[in-house]
Amino acid sequence: MHIENHLLTPIEFIVSPNCDKRPEPEDISLIVIHSISLPPNEFGANYIDQLFTNQLDPAAHPYFKEIAHLKVSAHLLINREGQGKQYVLFNQRAWHAGLSQYAGRERCNDFSIGIELEGNDDTCYTEQQYHCLARIIGLLLAEYPKLSTEAIVGHSDVAPGRKTDPGPCFDWLHLQHLLAGR
Repeated sequence: MHIENHLLTPIEFIVSPNCDKRPEPEDISLIVIHSISLPPNEFGANYIDQLFTNQLDPAAHPYFKEIAHLKVSAHLLINREGQGKQYVLFNQRAWHAGLSQYAGRERCNDFSIGIELEGNDDTCYTEQQYHCLARIIGLLLAEYPKLSTEAIVGHSDVAPGRKTDPGPCFDWLHLQHLLAGR
């Protein structure tokens, strides 16, 4: 894998309309790790793609009635098999963090890259996901000079009390070990 023109290749790129220009395009200085499963606690369907492209059918599952209207996205998704997809170019603002704050700065979407892991608070992430995540973070660190390993956080860190992901099953020490060994 490599990054070319703010696109991670050769992974699949599915264009999300849920993005816009960053206020300061050169200020990419935070990585926010999320978790997502649609329907909740189920894995492997293409509902995440549908959510991020505003095509989620509210009749497909009772939970979807609550979320089909949302306009959200992330830069990347890493599924349970450790395969990545990109939805938003890195130099654009994805709509992933919502009301958020990091190191005294509000609106984390302005300066962050959002990475979704297919998962939930109560399920361990797969080894394939950790290895893919570490590889992608290594590429991001090399490409965007304001990023650092000290500025990798969970959604729960930038939206405490509102969000819990990536949850207690996410192994931060394992990720740090993989990043140190790259």
